[in-house]
Amino acid sequence: MMKNVLKALFVCLFLVSCQQKINPEDINKLNGYWEIEKVVFKDGEDKEFKMNENFDFFKIANNKGIRRKVRPQFDGTFLFNEDYENVKVRFEEEHVFLDYFTAYAKWTEELISISEDEMVIKNDQNKEYQYKKAAPINLLEDGKKTK
Repeated sequence: MMKNVLKALFVCLFLVSCQQKINPEDINKLNGYWEIEKVVFKDGEDKEFKMNENFDFFKIANNKGIRRKVRPQFDGTFLFNEDYENVKVRFEEEHVFLDYFTAYAKWTEELISISEDEMVIKNDQNKEYQYKKAAPINLLEDGKKTK
C-alpha cells in the first residue's frame, strides 16, 4: 500500500515539474479562435464555461499581431467590431509573455502552455485561463460549409 502511494506521489511530482517549454515555433499555434473552458483562481477554485458568447481571435506573425473578441454565429461565421488589442510576444528566460496594448491601456499575461488544441494563459492576478481551440459551428443545417 505504501509503495503505491509513493509511486503515485512520484508521478504527480514528475508531472508538475515538467512544465511545457514553449519554443518560438509554437507561437504560430496561437493563431485562430480560442474559447475559454475554465478559469482557475489563485485560491484554487475554478469556474467552468459550458458555452461562451465570445471567443478570442489571435493573429500573430513575427511575434507581433492582434487579439480581438469575436462572437460566433449560428451559420458558422464570426461577428467582430473594430476593437482589438495589439500583442507582442516576449521570451524571457523560461517564460513567454504576451504584452498587450491599446490606446488606453497596457498589460501582460504569461503563456503557460500551448498545443494545437489547448492553451493556458495566466494574468497578473494569478488567474489561469484554460482555452480550447474553437471551430466554427453551423447549427442551421443548411448544407453550406463553414469557414
